[in-house]
Formats: sequence, structure tokens, C-alpha cells
Amino acid sequence: MLGIEHILIAGDDWQARGRCATSAEPLSEVFFSEELHDIARAKSICAECPVIAECLAGAIEREEPYGVWGGQLFLNGKVLMQKRRRGRPPKVARPEDRLPEVPVPAHLVPLLRTA
Repeated sequence: MLGIEHILIAGDDWQARGRCATSAEPLSEVFFSEELHDIARAKSICAECPVIAECLAGAIEREEPYGVWGGQLFLNGKVLMQKRRRGRPPKVARPEDRLPEVPVPAHLVPLLRTA
């Protein structure tokens, strides 16, 4: 099994090629929001990003405390598989509360810690 050090290439400035870095608008509020619609937007941006694997590998290595990284929502260094609104959950799930599923690259699946 390959470790993260084999995934992240030293000296490669992959961060500058990310969709979040090349956007004309600041996106930090979207990637670090508690709101489901912002999280969904961040995950959608990641889903089409050319450096999604590098971003996710870096987040796993750093045990990112919070935010959307590589299409996955992190909290306390672990990936949250789902997130819901505050308060009592509705009896019938709201379609607008569903977050897009961004597939994890196969070589990173064994490295993920989920909450």
C-alpha cells in the first residue's frame, strides 16, 4: 500500500491549479461554512477539480480540522459522511439537504478516517 508521501509530489505546486484557487471570487466562506447549501457548492466545485486527489491526500496527511477538502467534508481530522441541519431531523428528508457525493480516489480510500 502506498503512503501519502508517494501521492504528494515534492515541489509540485498543485494548489495553484485547483478550481478553488483559480476562481474569480473568494471561496473561503463556502469551503468553511456550516450551511448545507455552501457545503454542497464547495463539494460541487471540488467534483470538477483537476487536483482533487492531491488536495484530499494533503488534507488526510494534515488531519485537517474543518472544511471541505478534496470534495470531502472534514471535522476534527475525519471525513463526515453526512451532515444535517441543526435541530430535529424532518420525518421526510428534504431534497435540498442532500449533499453531492464526490467519489474518493481508490488509492486514498484505505487512508480515510470517517466520523
